[in-house]
Amino acid sequence: MSDQQDSVLTNGVPDIERSSESSSVIGIPLGETKPLLPVDKLQQKEIYCSPLVNGGVVDHPQPESESESDGEDTDSQESVAVEPAVITSSRIPEAPAKLPRSPGQEGPQGDPLSGNCCPCCPHTTGASVPLKLSDVCLATAEQLWCTSRDQAVKLRMAETGPGSEAPMTIHQMFLKTVKIYGDLPAVASKKEGQWVTLTWREYYQQCRAAAKSFLKLGLERYHGVGILGFNSPEWFISDIGCILAGGFAAGIYTTNSPEACQYVADNCEANVLVVENHKQLLKILQIKEQLPHLKAIVQYKDELQQKLPNLYTWAEFMKLGEEVSDERLDAVVDSQRANQCCTLIYTSGTTGNPKGVMLSHDNITWTSNAVGAMTSMQHGVECVVSYLPLSHVAAQINDMWISMRFAGATYFADPDALKGSLGTTLKEVRPTSFLGVPRVWEKMQEKMKAIGAKSSGMKKRVANWAKSIGLQASYSAMNGENLVPWGFMLANNLVFKKVRWALGLDRCKSCLTGAAPITKETLEYFMSLSLPLYELYGMSESTGPHTISWENDFKIMSCGKVVVGCQTKLDKPDEDGNGEICFWGRHVFMGYLNEPEKTEEALDQEGWLHSGDLGKHDKDNFLFITGRIKELIITAGGENIPPVPIEDAVKAEIAIISNAMLLGDKMKFLSMMLTLKCIVDDNGDPTDELTAEAVAFCHQRGITATKASEIIACKEPAIYKAIQEGIEHVNAKATSNAQRVQKWVILDRDFSISGGELGPTMKLKRGVVVKKFSEKINKIYGMAQE
Repeated sequence: MSDQQDSVLTNGVPDIERSSESSSVIGIPLGETKPLLPVDKLQQKEIYCSPLVNGGVVDHPQPESESESDGEDTDSQESVAVEPAVITSSRIPEAPAKLPRSPGQEGPQGDPLSGNCCPCCPHTTGASVPLKLSDVCLATAEQLWCTSRDQAVKLRMAETGPGSEAPMTIHQMFLKTVKIYGDLPAVASKKEGQWVTLTWREYYQQCRAAAKSFLKLGLERYHGVGILGFNSPEWFISDIGCILAGGFAAGIYTTNSPEACQYVADNCEANVLVVENHKQLLKILQIKEQLPHLKAIVQYKDELQQKLPNLYTWAEFMKLGEEVSDERLDAVVDSQRANQCCTLIYTSGTTGNPKGVMLSHDNITWTSNAVGAMTSMQHGVECVVSYLPLSHVAAQINDMWISMRFAGATYFADPDALKGSLGTTLKEVRPTSFLGVPRVWEKMQEKMKAIGAKSSGMKKRVANWAKSIGLQASYSAMNGENLVPWGFMLANNLVFKKVRWALGLDRCKSCLTGAAPITKETLEYFMSLSLPLYELYGMSESTGPHTISWENDFKIMSCGKVVVGCQTKLDKPDEDGNGEICFWGRHVFMGYLNEPEKTEEALDQEGWLHSGDLGKHDKDNFLFITGRIKELIITAGGENIPPVPIEDAVKAEIAIISNAMLLGDKMKFLSMMLTLKCIVDDNGDPTDELTAEAVAFCHQRGITATKASEIIACKEPAIYKAIQEGIEHVNAKATSNAQRVQKWVILDRDFSISGGELGPTMKLKRGVVVKKFSEKINKIYGMAQE
């Protein structure tokens, strides 16, 4: 995180660049882009059939003949006239007087998929976005799951109410947003220090142009387009353009090795790979001979350092499809069905090769609508910052698809976001919601604590008083008491407002956390600042969220309530109510590409998705995660011990500890590997330098060390004693002797993504850690046996 004391831009408004004749939008010369058809001309004849709803599952009968499936064009509603969306310099919007997503902005804010966007709106809904189940055509499907790229699935639809909404494709959702909110900002990125935006109409054009270019390059139906790079408009356009052209969008983690990239590209039979820069290109050049389906590579940032056959710059790529007709693209778009696959999300591969999670159009469009509706999102108002890996389902759903469904604006952070620039971006954009993995919130917490440690005595006393009031107020709100503590207004004006403004979260209605467990200490820290974090829970296989917390409906340490229209089942619950969390709903994935056995392990015969996580519900139906089946430590004495609660307790108790990993599977006692809090360099790698909080921890005990190696080399007695005392405090709260930590060791270096101990979302890779530090582990238990 960047220094939280950085100055905030006037009114928090980023400058929007006004392009000149020589400017370009995403590398495409404005004067050279060919005009596309008006949006209303893009509507083609729809093929209608009536699915049958039986027991919450839609059956898709096979048409008796081709003539039956070629229905008449039943669109009797008048099309909305939209002028041809020609991208010229005159179409780039003027710099707004305030952020495009400022509250109170004039313009339509209704639901574009419910007919009229507001009571007085003249827009009507075209046949391209079905509103009734009887209008929907779905591909023939035999089962709730599949593993073949060209198969469809039955949908888990409810007969009435939430979950019974008419299915739609990505294009249908996109088109409707464009028709109603076409002139509002859709995506924005920095170019030479200035924000450059694309409106929804321009964004739609760019996606169609990319789709045509993919077709020109020979993208085959149901084949992949791998995208390897940091978040950007080009990433979005490649993803959506691929889907419109009938392919599968497949994000690839930028941290992947060439071998890992090869596995994903080969698994999805990628015809095209889109890379960010020369660094990522080199990975592909190393393995391209092992990719028999690869036809072209596109580099979307920087100039090419070498010219190679079938290697294109972004500008060259976007011109390739100029001769591809609208009719050809429209035919592909119109052939797509909501129960067919459109996206592949590859798991992080912590337990083997990554699996290709097949998501259908309906998985994405339904989930995006359900989540937004449940959290009361407003159309044409929301604004997010995109910085988490788009190859991960959480970022993709949050940044790309929910924003599309609710006509939100997505601002792209700089590639060095997690190395320090994210704070600056937040203060410029001032998002209305912000999703962070636990490590992001922990880094914010550490930064603010370090700043607070340098404050004067009076400022510290005021801050501590305010935080005690804030924590009390947050708990009161959480419990539905609506009792404002005495002094809250003063604390709000003196501390909380300033903190929110300094963080760039003053307009943020939802501060979200997910993708990995978060500690109670971090949750309470932000609650004390009157900035509660709302936990989400889900997985790639559930198209992201399965449960959600939000304002006025959250509980600390709970990951919220099930998304409306979905169901949760706790399988084989124990006497305390803990069972395996199972999912049902239209967010449940289609299957793993080409992996029927893995699919059968994840989905039972009734179609429930088994998460592998353990959890329980409280009396108010809040879900609490209590462990993970595969992570359970089973001691030699047969006791099952979930490691996360113990690890979190140690980190909360001992301020100098960064990461903790519990050991003891099949052993007679528990032990733990610890790392110290160290400064991270510009590459995201931990250094030997202790953080300000760790240095303060040492100073409080009369130690002047500033490096981890100084403490570890001599096993600094005062620090080791403090750690042992912390461990003993945690042990005192253990429910049994088997859950007490008997031994511990400090590792020389903190865990990191580059080191292999953490996944892309900072989740601990336990198997990797055990293998990497096997000698230390053997020494711990070998010494004990002696």
